[in-house]
Amino acid sequence: MTANPCAKINIGLNIVSRRPDGYHNLETVFYPIPLYDRLSIEATEESATCQLITTGQAVECAPDDNLVVKAYHLLRQHYDLPSVTIQLHKGIPSQAGLGGGSSDVGFAIRLLNEQFHLGMDSDEMRRHASRLGADCAFFIDPQPAYGTGIGDVLTPCEGKIQDLSGLFLAIVKPPVAVSTKEAYSQVHPSEPTENCLKILGDPIESWRGRLRNDFEESVFALYPIIRDVRDLLYRQGALYAQMSGSGSAVFGLFTEAPTQLAQYCEGMFCQVVRL
Repeated sequence: MTANPCAKINIGLNIVSRRPDGYHNLETVFYPIPLYDRLSIEATEESATCQLITTGQAVECAPDDNLVVKAYHLLRQHYDLPSVTIQLHKGIPSQAGLGGGSSDVGFAIRLLNEQFHLGMDSDEMRRHASRLGADCAFFIDPQPAYGTGIGDVLTPCEGKIQDLSGLFLAIVKPPVAVSTKEAYSQVHPSEPTENCLKILGDPIESWRGRLRNDFEESVFALYPIIRDVRDLLYRQGALYAQMSGSGSAVFGLFTEAPTQLAQYCEGMFCQVVRL
């Protein structure tokens, strides 16, 4: 069976407080976008319990450390799963703040559940996914959602944010990698002046200057090229532009597809899709 795990962007991201367990409470809106990996899982007679084959964009970890393999072994602790071969073609760049690894987890759990008739409902799949990453649960049913807690408490936000359908989304990832741990170590948690969900209910033209990603200040200082990409998107006519998650990808929302973007982004991942 085959699935197409999608990427996400964070539209607004506020780091609200540090928790006693060392994690951070946040507020963000997760928004799925039409940028995809391709994932297939087949039962096999091979002696290896789980064989992973990757193609496409570079994967920055050993096969046994890949989250898809970890998802398989997690479920195998609870269900009678056969040995499998997993083929993963990466179209979503890694270390970009686009949720590619988390999406692969969510879709792998869904595929394993369907293919091998495990009988899990969505809540159970989300519980398993959350054990592998805070935003993995979002990809069990990737619809626009307001995320709180560590990003694992999801509330559908249909009707509460502007309709982005028909807009063009540009994604640019400069050739730098931002460590999530490093990004969190530099932020100073605080309650936002305005809640991001409320801002997203207002016209997109009003978001700039109000809607924040709290990672940007420290990440831009470490990697000025990421700020430069955001500023480029605005010069190309973006209604709103922001770094996604802890970076390093930046997105821009446009009423018309930017036609000159690629020539300014040589050596970078650059893609424009319609929402």
